[in-house]
Amino acid sequence: MSAIPVVVLVGTSGTGKTTFLEKLIRELKKRKFRVGTAKHDVHGFEIDKPGKDTWRHAQAGADAVVLSSPEKVALVRKVDEELTLDQVTELLGSVDIILVEGYKRSDKPKIEIHRRAHSRELLCAPEELLAVVSDEDWQIGVPLFDLEDAAGVVAMLVDKFGLSG
Repeated sequence: MSAIPVVVLVGTSGTGKTTFLEKLIRELKKRKFRVGTAKHDVHGFEIDKPGKDTWRHAQAGADAVVLSSPEKVALVRKVDEELTLDQVTELLGSVDIILVEGYKRSDKPKIEIHRRAHSRELLCAPEELLAVVSDEDWQIGVPLFDLEDAAGVVAMLVDKFGLSG
């Protein structure tokens, strides 16, 4: 079995990374692909609600807590050091493609989301990029897509990685 493609969406704050990622997910799902996502949060996060059972388990000292239902499962596990992107994507299980927001320093192929109102330059070098999604005309030797063209980006990903849903 070939490796699951991992594509990282990068861009400066406020450029619309999450909004474009949502469009990509919807377009991939329309084409019957199984999609995994990962988000890098450098500030830390909490998903447990204070007072709920799983929160109480963690507060009592549990190193890992799993919440399972017929529709979904969630794992909260303490770590001694931040997991690598490869370690994080292993947790996602059986999917056709993994889209990542953040991890801009990873060695994975990237799609840069850019808006001229937010920055005059790109964050990534052309050799790191699969494509640029922008409201500016970048001529750097990689495919360029409009901020609304999720279908075009998905077509490129299907072609690039030989995806079949």
